[in-house]
Amino acid sequence: MSDSLKNVDGQSRSLGGTEQNWCKAVAGGTGITALALLISKNPNISDFKKALEKLQNDHPNLNYKLQRNSLNGSATFVINPPDHDDVRLNVMNLSKTSELLQTLTSHGSNSSLSPLHVLLEHELNVNEWSENSTKGLCLWFANVYTLADDKRVLVFRFHAGICDRTTAVSFLKELKEAMGEKEGGGCKDEGNVGIEELIPVGKTKKTLWAHGKDMVAYSVNSLRLTNLKFKDVKSSRRSEVLRLKMSKHETQMILAGCKLREIKLCGALAAASLLAAYSSKRHLITSNFQRKKYGVIFLNDCRSYLQPSLSIHEFGFYHSAISNNHELKGEETLWDLATKIYKAFENSKKNNKHFSDMTDLNFLMSKAIDNPSLTPSSSLRTSLVTVFEDPVIETSTDAERELGLDDYIGCASAHGVGPSIAIFDTVRDGQLDCACVYPAPLHSREQMQELLANMKIKLLEGFKMADMI
Repeated sequence: MSDSLKNVDGQSRSLGGTEQNWCKAVAGGTGITALALLISKNPNISDFKKALEKLQNDHPNLNYKLQRNSLNGSATFVINPPDHDDVRLNVMNLSKTSELLQTLTSHGSNSSLSPLHVLLEHELNVNEWSENSTKGLCLWFANVYTLADDKRVLVFRFHAGICDRTTAVSFLKELKEAMGEKEGGGCKDEGNVGIEELIPVGKTKKTLWAHGKDMVAYSVNSLRLTNLKFKDVKSSRRSEVLRLKMSKHETQMILAGCKLREIKLCGALAAASLLAAYSSKRHLITSNFQRKKYGVIFLNDCRSYLQPSLSIHEFGFYHSAISNNHELKGEETLWDLATKIYKAFENSKKNNKHFSDMTDLNFLMSKAIDNPSLTPSSSLRTSLVTVFEDPVIETSTDAERELGLDDYIGCASAHGVGPSIAIFDTVRDGQLDCACVYPAPLHSREQMQELLANMKIKLLEGFKMADMI
């Protein structure tokens, strides 16, 4: 581990390239991670605060503050000791919550959404990190919203630099354990460095010529990709969310179809999104089988591949991206396309592209942020869809029921640089529940509702055609 990413003076830590990139992305609106929980039992605020204090003690990342160099714009994590009098917990009473909800639901497309959904979207679009501060910016926040009938919505908001999806899942698990007065899985974040410092030797090996060739290929191919129709390219953007849910039986059939073909759920979700997008353009296509090329980005958790390997309880951003393009001409079936998409991803991983292309993709992402005009309609869209290699698998426990945890949604914002739709998939008690994030008003809620409805149709048609029900 090089000294450049250790504590520089006992008080700060330099950031790796991926972390620096996320600081730029989050400032523009992509990478604000929110975890919203609906609690039907009035939580004891004192116990809740103690649980958060425990997590702060277990995870130094939760005590970081973000500082930027005013000269070159580079970012640094300033390490503060845990301050139990400074737990970032804001409690909003019933009157203020009701007033906020009334304002948020006054927009036509929000009127039918639940308080949990509305407050999640609200938090995804609160961005303290778009401004500079000489004192440093906190990297996570906790808010409690009070609803009627002794219900609460708890929302945690994190900067992507310290929180990938695995971190968010582990945070929730450890919080539930701490609230239940059980020993959590905190491990003092032994990694506590940027992902680049932990990549096994030789996995990033690539010649200068190969770097240049790949970056040109990524850049040229991105200009040839088909995008969803943009509704409004001029107005300021925000992230909105829709949920794609499947019944337990439907979920079992989809997972069985994936297992039969030795692929993962991400392949089926990516294929369904591409097929749905292609069918949405049918009225614009003159021939029956006009070719359209779409971009798919896979995010995979690299903790187990790093050296030393990290546990899921070590907080930070340790995901990498693999970008592939796929051409459709309208005659593809769900399972054939899903297999093709997943095998392309799997082959890229076998060739270590999740490590060797990390610098290239970070560079291109940074250039897109700095120069939006390089992307179609200055939309900053990098692909049609982003999916995770593995879904989150959750099974409700007696402890959760005792806490009154009725529902929750976790996802990250995507209205800066990113895909047209980012899918955060969870299989909860055997049922598929996807939080699908998109940039509005670049895309409208009605447009994305139609896309998700078509995705569900494609998924259902897939296993019906395979005679699996």
